[in-house]
Amino acid sequence: MDPAKEPSNVMKQIDENLRRVYREVEKNEVPDRFKDLLNKLREQEPPK
Repeated sequence: MDPAKEPSNVMKQIDENLRRVYREVEKNEVPDRFKDLLNKLREQEPPK
């Protein structure tokens, strides 16, 4: 691999941290207020 194209240690750390944070956020449930908003939007849609 071309050394100029190898990711730096800083870039690797950023990548790992972003992946870790994303996994943590992904585990969280959708807040009730967002569920309520989605339900209200669904109620406004015309029937199919």
